[in-house]
Amino acid sequence: MEFYDDFSEEFEDFYVDENTLLSRIDISNKYLDEGQAVLQTEFIEDTIQLCLEYEKLDEGLNLADRMSEIMPFTSEYWQLKGTILNNKFDFMNAYLAFDKSLSLNPTDVDSLIGKSIAEESLDLFDDAVITLKKVIEVDEYNEEAYYNLGTLYEREDKYEIAIEHLSMAVSLDEGYLEAWYELGYCYEILNRFDKALQAYDKYLEIDPFSYSGWYNKGIAYIKKGEFNEAVRDFELSIAINENFSSSWFNCGVSYANLNNLEKALECITKAVELDDKDDALWFTLGQTYEDLNRFEDAINSYTTAISLSLDHFDALLARAICYNTSGQKLLALKDIKNAEKIDPSSIEVLDLSVSINKSIGNLESAIKSCKKITRLDKNNFTAWNRLAELYSETGNWVESINSFNMCIKLKPEKATAFYEKVKRKFLRNKNTEALEYLKSSFSVYPKARNESLKGQSDIQSSNLTK
Repeated sequence: MEFYDDFSEEFEDFYVDENTLLSRIDISNKYLDEGQAVLQTEFIEDTIQLCLEYEKLDEGLNLADRMSEIMPFTSEYWQLKGTILNNKFDFMNAYLAFDKSLSLNPTDVDSLIGKSIAEESLDLFDDAVITLKKVIEVDEYNEEAYYNLGTLYEREDKYEIAIEHLSMAVSLDEGYLEAWYELGYCYEILNRFDKALQAYDKYLEIDPFSYSGWYNKGIAYIKKGEFNEAVRDFELSIAINENFSSSWFNCGVSYANLNNLEKALECITKAVELDDKDDALWFTLGQTYEDLNRFEDAINSYTTAISLSLDHFDALLARAICYNTSGQKLLALKDIKNAEKIDPSSIEVLDLSVSINKSIGNLESAIKSCKKITRLDKNNFTAWNRLAELYSETGNWVESINSFNMCIKLKPEKATAFYEKVKRKFLRNKNTEALEYLKSSFSVYPKARNESLKGQSDIQSSNLTK
């Protein structure tokens, strides 16, 4: 049977429609069936490459398999097979195919790079590095090897080494788009924001319509604290892709830092519209409403965040604060209880519990929360001082005095603690003890004397001041 090749071999720069590609695949298989593969190797190899380019991976793998069976000592078909298997995420078999190719041609750069990709995907980091260094030994000007080494080190959080290799990649090819992008990211992680911005600028010179490039540049400006510039770049990102929620979100964050809360609300609301299943977006929306004193809207946003993530500690705490501010104290306490279940050691939650319980006259609960704070942080002067006052309000003078003792131990320079302790002594009709204690306190801590007497007419009128 005779076959006619009607296809131009100059297909690289032209679109190949699916029917044309399927026809090429059929013809290639016929060449193989009829024993003409050796004569038509170029046509079949080009077809395999097209299968890779247009993601006809199973068809391409079948052709590569058949060619490697006919010509098992030709490294190119093993290399093509490995490349297809990498694209199919079958990295173990890809690794074996590249290993076979390199056994036939140890210096084949494409096989070495393909093998390093398989090794990286199999978490064989050290092996991938060794393989890429072999590429550089064979071809010291191979920018792809430097780029791949850079991204390998970046993945391992070795950013300085990554920068060295990515910088080499762009020095060899100034138009290496991906390398500029990764270089900017590495500089950003290391807080070298000017360098990051320079790299992102280079990236955007090559691809000015990259919404992710403008977004990354905006993030660098946020980290640098230059929020006007961040807004500009996020708005450019949005102009290119108005459906990219992250740009809307961070544009809102930038406006909030510029104290333009209405614009912040507009942007973050748009981000939520685009991605309404993201609890973090709803939480930030709640924060924005809270900053605008729109507490009911804030509560509704926090409620949605909690519905999406039941253990959202920050949303529970924030909603409790809003409930408290808007006078819904029992609902606030309910959120505090749930937040405390998530993080029993949160002093912020316990502190809010003290304030709310005290405000509604639930002093025992306030004392209970305050005691938890002192157990978690025994050097918390404010907690001991509040505990002393709470005990005093319940008439428990002994514990009140004990708590003020802790205040004095922690901060002897705080005159109010001396004075409050003395008052408790007087209230217990221990006048002599109170006066003697105050005298001894003044002798040990002279600075406390004048401070404690300010505005305390009851002590000033006593013989103690003379």
